[in-house]
Amino acid sequence: MKLSMTLAIALLAFASTSQAQMSAEVKMTAASPPAAGSSAVLTEGVVQQVDAKTGVVTLKHDDITNMKMPAMTMAFGVADRKMLDVVKAGDKVRFHVEMLKGVPTVTRLEPAR
Repeated sequence: MKLSMTLAIALLAFASTSQAQMSAEVKMTAASPPAAGSSAVLTEGVVQQVDAKTGVVTLKHDDITNMKMPAMTMAFGVADRKMLDVVKAGDKVRFHVEMLKGVPTVTRLEPAR
């Protein structure tokens, strides 16, 4: 009985520690934009609309795998409005989306080749 109780307590402590560590890693990843030159997953899409004034780009995109988001057309805010200076409606692009402040945000945007 003592052995099973000790084992149960040890397992609960390990699970609790692992959960806390995993939560901290998820929060850090969600809050940090990818570094320049990082291996961020890029998604193919076509620009539908650009609103430089509000910093929003509407993209018809393929599945966004890192966000587990299916293909659709959606408006995204951008991390840096300067990204919008090089795209216009109809352009084929590659982009990366991350959760910033709880909102899906384009952190990288480039013309498709």
